[in-house]
Amino acid sequence: MESDTNKKNSYIHVYTGNGKGKTTAALGLALRACGAGKKVFIAQFVKGKIYSEIKAINEFLNLITVKQYGLDCFIYNKPSKADIEAAQNGLLEVQEVINSAKYDVLILDEANIALYYNLFSIEEFIKLIKSRANNLEIIITGRYAPKEIIEIADLVSEIKEVKHYYTKGVEARKGIEY
Repeated sequence: MESDTNKKNSYIHVYTGNGKGKTTAALGLALRACGAGKKVFIAQFVKGKIYSEIKAINEFLNLITVKQYGLDCFIYNKPSKADIEAAQNGLLEVQEVINSAKYDVLILDEANIALYYNLFSIEEFIKLIKSRANNLEIIITGRYAPKEIIEIADLVSEIKEVKHYYTKGVEARKGIEY
């Protein structure tokens, strides 16, 4: 599969890898897009907690819409039927967002994790991405990006963990990690 080059005004970005910062990179792009007057939709799969960045977006950045399609964190367990249903409902809503043509940037945060845990199929996800309009930039984040996603992407950044203070027992800190 090759990159979808007929969509000359939009590209597919993938931020993947085991390092910290994939969502942060996507949020930085969202902030840049807002500065240029672009409207952004962020679909967070797997996540259901209101993180500090979501609070800031909701309070200060009216060009960004965030919806979460995760319940509780199941990363160390098997996803429940409700987790799968939430992700699939999210995918349906993302299709509506794509069809609406209201947004310039679509961030599919942790979609790679949703694919890894089979919350929805790679085939339906790729079909969704390919249905986008010529002006919709798509950013996909999360570890374990499938090869099929890497193949259709125009930009892939792998964030590698070299060193992390978590290994020394430092817990996630509000405003830094969440």
